[in-house]
Amino acid sequence: MTMEEQEKQSKIDYASAGVNLQAGDEAVDRIKKLARSTFNKNVLSDIGSFGGLFRPPFKEMADPILVSSTDSVGTKLKLAFKSGRHDTIGQCIVNHCVNDILVQGARPLFFMDYIGVGQLEPDVIEQIVVGLTTACKENDMVLLGGETAELPGFYNDGEYDLVGTVVGIVDCEKIVDGTEISEGDIILGLPSVGLHTNGYSLARKICFEIAGLKHDDIVEKIGAPIGQELLSIHKSYLKPTMALLKQLRPSGMAHITGGGISGNLVRILPKTVRAEIDASSWPHLPIFDYLQTTGVVSDDDMFDAFNMGIGYIMVVRPYDADKAKQVLSDNGQTCFEIGKIVKGERAVKIVHK
Repeated sequence: MTMEEQEKQSKIDYASAGVNLQAGDEAVDRIKKLARSTFNKNVLSDIGSFGGLFRPPFKEMADPILVSSTDSVGTKLKLAFKSGRHDTIGQCIVNHCVNDILVQGARPLFFMDYIGVGQLEPDVIEQIVVGLTTACKENDMVLLGGETAELPGFYNDGEYDLVGTVVGIVDCEKIVDGTEISEGDIILGLPSVGLHTNGYSLARKICFEIAGLKHDDIVEKIGAPIGQELLSIHKSYLKPTMALLKQLRPSGMAHITGGGISGNLVRILPKTVRAEIDASSWPHLPIFDYLQTTGVVSDDDMFDAFNMGIGYIMVVRPYDADKAKQVLSDNGQTCFEIGKIVKGERAVKIVHK
């Protein structure tokens, strides 16, 4: 080996370790333009700063409280990898996080994301951030910043992880935490548009292993390609809920995510009451009927894994129920009366009729 060959062999840089700095710079340039499109007068920094600066509208409230939440979209990402479509997944993580703080009466102020990837592809990153910015605008908040980490050898080729954090605000006297839920309260269910972001490990097993479907296969019972159906965007309930909060205060609210209705509604119940849910009180989406039939899944397991067509729950006083339904309807939101609060030890009972 010549001296020149030895020198070339001994030269090691970041690129040889799998990190593409040029691709990183290109991705950041694309992200900047998208994120800036969500900025408002409260943003005091630009994308690229070490920290995002945001002046919260504290003067609008007597006793402002910040509310925050962090989450991911789980194995729904596998559907994005298979389809090559990455914009919807960005909308899902934003809407999921917004709903999580909405249940306490908080409106979102800003969002921050983390994207971890083995090999950075600017086109993919741009698609993800297009989804993030779309949802941020729809939820009237700012994409303040985030982190895109290229970690070769850590993630599988063509895959990435996506995590989001939302920060919102609520006046202390208007916090909704479930402590006021009492016997006789009515439970209203707001329909989902599909699986949202939970139950995908089971759904993928049923669809792609048991049924042997391909991403583009059309399922007759659903009337759409299975991949398209499973990638349906997680719905945000912000606008109709905020309209409702201006007129009345629910006893409690719950975002129906992992664990289904039982696992999430129980989180807001006082120890002295039980929620009874009538599983026949709302129409179940075709996707859930297909998954249950194809996978031969029991009712209990379906309700544990999936939202079963209810994405968000409001518990209201009996005398507020009609008004709540009307306000939601006036704001384009369908709802169903799906149960009631009764005296008993804290639990959620789902009745299958």
